[in-house]
Amino acid sequence: MEKAQFKHITFAGILMVGLGIPYISSGEEIQTARTYAANTTSIQPADIDIPFARFTHDSGLNFAYPDAVRGIYVTGPSVGGSKFDSLVDLVDSTDLNTMVIDIKEDHGNITFTPEKGSPYEEAARDYIDDPKKLLKFLEKKQIYPIARIVVFKDSVLANSQPELTFKENGKVWTNGKGESFVNPFKKEVWEYNVELAKQAAAFGFQEIQFDYVRFPEGFEHYDKELEYSQGDYKNLDMTNTKRRVKAVTDFVKYAKEQLADYNVKVGVDIFGYSATIPEAPGIGQNFSKIAENVDVISSMIYPSHWSTYFGIDFPDKHPYQLVNSYAKVENEVLGKLDNPPITRPWIQDFEAPWLYDKEPTHYGKAEVEAQIKALQENGIDEFLVWNAANSYTQNVDYTP
Repeated sequence: MEKAQFKHITFAGILMVGLGIPYISSGEEIQTARTYAANTTSIQPADIDIPFARFTHDSGLNFAYPDAVRGIYVTGPSVGGSKFDSLVDLVDSTDLNTMVIDIKEDHGNITFTPEKGSPYEEAARDYIDDPKKLLKFLEKKQIYPIARIVVFKDSVLANSQPELTFKENGKVWTNGKGESFVNPFKKEVWEYNVELAKQAAAFGFQEIQFDYVRFPEGFEHYDKELEYSQGDYKNLDMTNTKRRVKAVTDFVKYAKEQLADYNVKVGVDIFGYSATIPEAPGIGQNFSKIAENVDVISSMIYPSHWSTYFGIDFPDKHPYQLVNSYAKVENEVLGKLDNPPITRPWIQDFEAPWLYDKEPTHYGKAEVEAQIKALQENGIDEFLVWNAANSYTQNVDYTP
């Protein structure tokens, strides 16, 4: 039986401490505790209300939360390949301290081999040979581990279970990039992703980071053309936009509640522009509502992903100005919340040739440090660095 620890101590917990009875999750051992307490004190077994005590799962690993999380994105193939050693060396030799590792990637593939008969078996890719061994290694190095789980962009699940996706003329719908999404209105999709998150937490990941927590981009333009179920949200007296926002927010709240006993932080990646508007009409993201239900909010604020914004012409050419302008807006939005989450934006360490007719703006040491400097000047000390190929700029000062 897996050992557990009390998160909240009730009278029963205090009594058990006094009797020298350990906090354990085995039903058989709990009954033994009841019997022992009844035989040792005048209190009757019915007085020991053990079910009201909350147990938290313990992976057995011990990670210290960094002074400030400074991390890089790491794919499953990078973990399982020769590149992993160089990424570990990068963290070891700089002020980086964190890895965000794919557990479920952008197409819906699981990056490790689950147990036989698992609902994730068909989606599995054997990139990470032994997740627990990986986490023990990261514990030894004290590299803070975050599990990235891509939620609603999932071509694998969409094609294997078309009833969970959006259809066009009876076939699984794909966007312009050939990608499919599963339906945020479907509770089965919620469970599929949250149960995977529980496995990642049991391995020893200290945080779960949910990505693509949204409907497809531009969904407001074709939501009435596609075939899909709105499930429990169908009869709500609100517009389709409000229904989408409620479904996405409800998923985040559900995930946080379900993971409460796993002693992990829960975070969400979100479009940066969502903080600058009341809510994104198509994708269902309301920045404030999501932020109220997570421990960490990670806005994707890559300068390459903005058109003319904040009065900045061609933001990709002006990383400091873009990040500085964004940080002021986000700070204002989060400042209005009673219990704001940790803010930990994603910043850019890659070129965007699709924006240019000629050579793109080079993103190297100066450009990465400019983004970090802009965050720090606005009181934001945590950040994550994105490069899809995991090829990060050398000699960056991550605490300029």
